[in-house]
Formats: sequence, C-alpha cells, structure tokens
Amino acid sequence: MILSAIITALTIAAPLWQGATQTAPAAAQAGARLDRIVRLTTDGDGGEPYFSSDGARIIFQSKRGGARFDQIYIMNADGSGQRMVSTGKGRTTCSYFLPGDHTFLYASTHMRTDEPPEPPQGYGRGGRYDWSFDKAFDIFVADLNGAITKRLVESPGYDAEATVSPRGDRIVFTSDRDGDLEIYSMNLDGSGLKRLTSEKGYDGGAFFSPDGSRIIYRGSRTDDYRALQVYVMNADGSGKRQITSGTGTSFAPSWHPDGRRIVYCSNSLAPADNRGNFDLFLIDVDAPPDRPPVRLTDFQGFDGFPVFSPDGRKLVFSSNRDGATPYQTSIFIADFVQ
Repeated sequence: MILSAIITALTIAAPLWQGATQTAPAAAQAGARLDRIVRLTTDGDGGEPYFSSDGARIIFQSKRGGARFDQIYIMNADGSGQRMVSTGKGRTTCSYFLPGDHTFLYASTHMRTDEPPEPPQGYGRGGRYDWSFDKAFDIFVADLNGAITKRLVESPGYDAEATVSPRGDRIVFTSDRDGDLEIYSMNLDGSGLKRLTSEKGYDGGAFFSPDGSRIIYRGSRTDDYRALQVYVMNADGSGKRQITSGTGTSFAPSWHPDGRRIVYCSNSLAPADNRGNFDLFLIDVDAPPDRPPVRLTDFQGFDGFPVFSPDGRKLVFSSNRDGATPYQTSIFIADFVQ
C-alpha cells in the first residue's frame, strides 16, 4: 500500500479511453489478460482497493466531497453502496479487512489535534512517486459502521501499510520506529512484534501469500525511497530475493490466489520523458530471471495498485483513464482471462 491514491501525473498524456465500460484496444491485446474493464468510482480521487475475503465488497480510500484528505470507504464489488467508514478527521490510508470481514484496519492521523497542510504528493517531474511518511499515522481497528474498536499500533513515528495474512493469524506493516522504514509483523491483537527487514532503505507495501508462508513487498536499496523494486521473502523474514529489475520504479505487488504469480505496476517500459506512465504486469515469483513478465495493460497514463479477487477471476486497480480531468484517479475492475 501507499499513502495516497491521488495521482498527480504531471508528465503523462490525458486519458485515451472514454466510457464506463471498455476493453483494451486491439493493439494492446498481444500480451493482455484483462477484459471488460469497468469503472467503479467517479467521485473525486480514489485508490488502494482491496477485496473482502468473500469477494463481495471492496474497501478503498478516496478524497471527495471537498475533503482535505483521503478517507476510507466501502462499496460492493459492482461499485454500488459506497459509504465512508472512517472518522472523517485527519488523513487516512491503507485499509484492509480483518478475518470475518466484520472489522477492518487502517492508518489514520485523526488523533492529532492540529492537522497541518497536506504535503505535495503524486507523480512529479521525472515520473517518480512522492509521498509523505507522516509520523502521526497509527493503525486502528474499526467496525463496518466506522466505530473504532481499538488503537492497534501506537508508537512514535510512522506506522501504516498494514495487511493481514490469509491464515488470519498475523498482520504485516511498515514502521520507522527503529530509525529506518522497515517491515514488521505482529499478531492480530498487536502482540508478538517481529522485525522482518533490516536492509538500508525503505521497505513496505507488504502482502502475505495465500498460504501465509511468504511475503512480497516493495523496497529501495538507496537513499531515494522512490527507486523501488519488488522483493519476496519468507514470512519469518528469511530468504529475501529481488524479483523485478531494470530501470524505473516497480511497486504495489499483490498475489494471485494460486500463490505462484504476482501482479504489480511499473514504468520500466516507459520512455525516459514519460516515466509517469505505469502499466500492470504479471510475473511468476519463482520464474528464471530472464523470463519477462506478462504485460496486462498498455494505457498512456497511470495504472496501479492491482489486486486480485479471492477467486482470481477479477482484478481491481486504480487508473487515470476516463477521468473528468486528465489526472483524476478512479477505481476499475476487470475480468482476468487465463
């Protein structure tokens, strides 16, 4: 996950596809695995969508209705029934259903009494993503009516980007509590904290594999946290290995339900003067390094934050396509064609 799904793609062209329901143009079909791309949100900017365990609902963040910051929303998988389930205060990010789908967790700054102006976020010149690691973010649990039931993580500094193991036993999240942005795991009640990464640079956006045995994440091994590639490790932090390579930025990985393939977004194929052009790719995490990923989208703009439905038949993602303004970010869903 990432702190804002509001994409200000200053270096990309205006959306090329119009209409609520679209299929990729013929020129993009060669390596495509997506069909019937449908727009789910039209209000404001939205992103970071995640399915409930039964695939019936999607939780996401959105900045709409004149709000200063993102808030958390839930909708049905067809886009109906959209409603806010966060407090409406502060800035929020990184929501995710807990086991049973009756509660969810998310990161929020609403406990801060004096909210400062929102820092610049989005894709700046050069196509690199910029976001703020706000040290007021803590992780909370809430019910589906938005009532907070627990402050799950409370520590000085940034705590966010939490997701839950399909086993229903562990949470993985990102924190700078030890001075660097690292990945940690913990029990569902916040106990049993374990640090999983210790390499120099940012590590975050982690997801457990369907069987809970491995974790994929994005990481940067330089002082520039935006120079991201995708990594995999065992759930205990051992066996770290880089999956993606090349120039540009690759991030927002998530698993296919088969536990073998992952989907992610990257600008690795974009020209140097259009690095805000991100597309979706599919790759086998155990494939030989020389095997290229499958390109799922070929849109001249931003496609990112892809997540499969629990049955693997649908893919939900965020995109600039079909916006009221060139850089409006909305949530889309598509059929994943094997």
